[in-house]
Amino acid sequence: MAEDIIVLGETKEENYSSLLLQIKGLINGEEDVIANMANICAALKFGMNFFWVGFYIVKNDILVLGPFQGPVACTRIQKGKGVCGTAWDKNETIIVDDVDSFPGHIACSSQSKSEIVIPIINKQNDVVAVLDIDSDLYSTFDKIDAKYLSELTQMLVF
Repeated sequence: MAEDIIVLGETKEENYSSLLLQIKGLINGEEDVIANMANICAALKFGMNFFWVGFYIVKNDILVLGPFQGPVACTRIQKGKGVCGTAWDKNETIIVDDVDSFPGHIACSSQSKSEIVIPIINKQNDVVAVLDIDSDLYSTFDKIDAKYLSELTQMLVF
């Protein structure tokens, strides 16, 4: 039986530290990556109060929408397109303070103002998915988010 996610830290780092411990306990022992992605999305959405949290999974050389929490989203994203496709193509975390200023940004929701995308790497060093998080506020994400979210994605086993 799952417990409610509780984040009570005073700083962003304290919130992430607490949340990551809870997520680790939540997914520990579960081998299904889709189930783990779904719970991670819910934990991040409600634990950090993000606008949208989701995964895109590489399938047949395109990113396909996976588990998410928030408004409906784009279903498929080509490599090199938008923030997600660019993070996949470059195999690097991308932080965007104002999505309207990102060349080729794919607007799934007009309410999205800033974004962070973390590539997820398998044991063969291939990008197999991305974690995409949107905020309805500008300049939400920074190096702290990148650090903890990267740590979180390493908990997923592909």
